[in-house]
Amino acid sequence: MTDVAPTRLDELVAVMARLRAPGGCPWDADQTHESLVQYLIEETYELIEAIETGDRDAMLEELGDVLYQVLFHADIAAHTPGEDFDIQDVAEQMTRKMVGRHPHVFGGDRTAETADDVVGFWDELKKAEKPGRTSVLDGIPQAMPSLALADKLLGRAEKVGLLDLSESGGVQVSGEDELGPLLLAIVASAKAQGLDAERALRSTLRELQDEIREQEASV
Repeated sequence: MTDVAPTRLDELVAVMARLRAPGGCPWDADQTHESLVQYLIEETYELIEAIETGDRDAMLEELGDVLYQVLFHADIAAHTPGEDFDIQDVAEQMTRKMVGRHPHVFGGDRTAETADDVVGFWDELKKAEKPGRTSVLDGIPQAMPSLALADKLLGRAEKVGLLDLSESGGVQVSGEDELGPLLLAIVASAKAQGLDAERALRSTLRELQDEIREQEASV
């Protein structure tokens, strides 16, 4: 019986293990989940930039950097008492999660003709998976970039009936080529007046979250 040759992914996992093992790299061995957060953020933004610029080679490289961060955290967990999981456990849990989230594909009792159909019953599946969540706001990372957080919260506000985003109103734009300059002009105006656009938006988003919770309580 011939041995199965290791995949390229197997080789990368082995490289990580070698670097963090005794006699390997002191820097790698010293890292913790917390110390790696800055690198995960940096690598993620570099990947986003590669995607947005359409740079194929950069995307290949940055996907590797993000993957390496995942392997790094998994290796740390494998050697941390109380965590005790490795990359295979991460893959197993993710496979189980994706199969469970797609009963319309993997022989479940659901059918989905459109993406909206899928989103509709994903919410039900998430509620079953995480019964401890009592608000549509639970699970939303507050450290998200403010514009991304605003987009997420507006969706939650619509879900609880606080807003109807299908109604026309506010500033009318027909595409992102118009929206980008408009957002930049708003930030430029704030800067000219000594105002902090980021702080202003986050403050408003905190108020929106209060309104969402009040709406949930009233239903």
